[in-house]
Order: sequence, then structure tokens, then C-alpha cells
Amino acid sequence: MRNGRENGRYTSRHIARFVLAGLYTGTRAGAICGAALMPTIGRGHINLETGQFRRLAYGKKQTNKRQPTVDLPPRLLAHIRRWHRLGISSKAVVEFQGEPVQRVSNGWDEVIKKAGLATEIKELKVIPHTLRHTAISWYLRSGVPIDKVSDYCGASIQIIKKVYGHHIPGGFDGVVASSHRLGRSDVPVTYQKQQN
Repeated sequence: MRNGRENGRYTSRHIARFVLAGLYTGTRAGAICGAALMPTIGRGHINLETGQFRRLAYGKKQTNKRQPTVDLPPRLLAHIRRWHRLGISSKAVVEFQGEPVQRVSNGWDEVIKKAGLATEIKELKVIPHTLRHTAISWYLRSGVPIDKVSDYCGASIQIIKKVYGHHIPGGFDGVVASSHRLGRSDVPVTYQKQQN
């Protein structure tokens, strides 16, 4: 459906491919849309043989927005290989009508609306960057160490602690365990230096 009428084409499948790449890798939207399936100047590259994802575009300099080269999760790599084999993604991971997309903004809002996630509340809006937040949160909740999540997703440890600290299992165990002593004068107070 497009604008309320059937058009005989699937118009949102490229969004589904974008969503899978974002949730598995925690990659920024621009790097997902820029992921070519062959080395290309000005684009990142997914090597279908080795399974490595070079996020930083060839010919571009690294900025503060880290874009490390990483191994793709096996399930995502299997999807991408299948898309390539079937001709769904021949040049890039995210294509629409046979051409790489630069942004998913044209179809994104409609998909969010159909999924029942549309809202006017700014803090609750689901935007492409939400996939990055979700991936980082899920990796932390799964017990992956902060430094590994930082290295894989390209987010600094400081940002992860500041923004996602509440997703780290056991992050407040020491505080919670000592809470029964609060306000009791008969319990000696001890301080331990925390290591980072």
C-alpha cells in the first residue's frame, strides 16, 4: 500500500533490512545506509566472505563519531548473504527498487505508524537512532562488558555509563545490598574505593 492504495510493490522491506542491521550492530543510521556490498569510495563496506563490517566510508577521515570495523553477528550475516543471493541487496545492504538508499526517512514514519508506535511526545518518538539505543541496551542487559559494547558499537565508555548505566545488570548491587544498614547507628560505616 502507498498513500492508501495498492501499488503492487513491497514498499517497506528496505526498512526491515535497515531495522535488522541496526538492532544487531548498534550502528548509526548513516553508516547502515552507507554499507555497500563491495568496496566503494565514499561508502562503508560489508565483506560477505569474511563477515566484517567496515563502517567508516572509504576516503573519509575518522571523526569523534567512532565507526570501528567489526565482525557481523552470524544471523545478520546469513540474512545479508541471502538478500545478496536473491538480488534483494545487490549493491548495498539497504536498497529500494534496486538502488541504495541514503536515508530511510521516506518510509520510516509510515512503518512506525503501522506498528502502532507513532506518538507526538518527543521523548517517546521512535526514530532510526532508536535502534542504536536499543542494541546498546540489549547488549548491556545480556551481560556484555561495557568496554566490549563500547568497542563494538562505537560509543565511548563515558557515554555508555552516562546514558545506559541503568541497563547494566548488577550496576547498583553494592548500594542495594547495603541499604538495610541505612540510618542504623550501631553499624560501622566502611568505605571502599571503587575501581573503574
